[in-house]
Amino acid sequence: MTTRREFLTRGLALGAAGLWLPQGRAEGLFDIPVPTLPPGDVEQSVMATLPGKRPLIKRTWRPANFETPVALFDRSDFTPNDAFFVRWHLADLPEANDPRLAETNYVLKIGGDAVENPLSLSLPQLKREFEQVELVAVCQCSGNRRGLVQPHVAGVEWGYGAMGQARWRGVRLRDVLNRARLRKEALEVVYDGLDRPVLEKTPDFIKSLPVWKALDENTLLAWEMNGEPLPYHNGYPLRLVVPGWTATYWVKMISEINVVSKPYDGFWMKTAYRVPMGKFPVTDRFISQEVPGGPNTPITEMVVNSLITNLEPNQKIRAGQWTEVRGIAWDGGRGIRLVEVSTDGGRSWQPAELGRDLGNFAWRSWSYRFKPRKGRYGILAKATNAAGSTQTFQWIANPAGYHHNVIQRIDVEAV
Repeated sequence: MTTRREFLTRGLALGAAGLWLPQGRAEGLFDIPVPTLPPGDVEQSVMATLPGKRPLIKRTWRPANFETPVALFDRSDFTPNDAFFVRWHLADLPEANDPRLAETNYVLKIGGDAVENPLSLSLPQLKREFEQVELVAVCQCSGNRRGLVQPHVAGVEWGYGAMGQARWRGVRLRDVLNRARLRKEALEVVYDGLDRPVLEKTPDFIKSLPVWKALDENTLLAWEMNGEPLPYHNGYPLRLVVPGWTATYWVKMISEINVVSKPYDGFWMKTAYRVPMGKFPVTDRFISQEVPGGPNTPITEMVVNSLITNLEPNQKIRAGQWTEVRGIAWDGGRGIRLVEVSTDGGRSWQPAELGRDLGNFAWRSWSYRFKPRKGRYGILAKATNAAGSTQTFQWIANPAGYHHNVIQRIDVEAV
């Protein structure tokens, strides 16, 4: 394992991830705060490896939570499988050689009071008996960038890299549910994975979807990402893919699905992963999980966001020569319409050139070129989606630090 001293000496991925940032507040028209991680998390920010992964930024060991260095998002539409971020809530996972994970032994059970035909399907059955489909989608932890908010809130103190993009392959969840024959009173689809809590009092990580989202043609049971089987730490042998929604719904090692006629009231739905009602411009509401007049609602779709991928804080660039600013932009499925870049701290904005469109659930790469004179430059990027939603200049406060989409600022110097 790389020590913190070695990590800082080598200048590895924290700088690329935008985590080495000067203290204080950035100067500029909007006075956007320069984000910093809590001191304890800076101390713990080391590069470490998991089986099947290249060195990633370790946030916690048990359960394993590792983020992707931002430099790996640059110039690529797909995050390499061995560099894809890792997020687990529970630490008791089946061993990689557990017989239950073998393709020939793996079983997915579908039941619940709102199905007429309970099923048990093997992975070969899923591959053989249902139409296989592919789509490109961003998978992003609800708390991505949580470590950058002020004041800091509890939870895994992520930087910018609790996200990734892949080409997912599997079958439509709705095709499987249709074979199970949903009753008319079906309300939610509840599902569980093979991960388990270490302590008896810790609630199992069980999630639910509204039936309409489960039946969406883009919601998949996926066994493949980027043309290869899912890595162990990304959900092998089967995971749920819920494009446009945050990764809390993308349950890994999925083993059981129950369609129910009443709202599921487990901890990870009723208490966790909720945001204040009315604070965010989302349209995908999970109404059966809301309480009339209640203060909060389940987090659902991702908000519009962008990231600069090729510049580091305080980087030196060449005065009098063309400098390219590159990045990515994404949202919850409306599609990115515009990315604007400012080189003067937010006083003026110019449109960036968008890269290829891989679908509404994929990020769009973008680039912008300018020729600096000698001096300091505050580089900002701002994305707008097809619905007209754009990024914020200040973090929208919420207890768990979700939906961080503050416009990013990186200060560089032309010499």
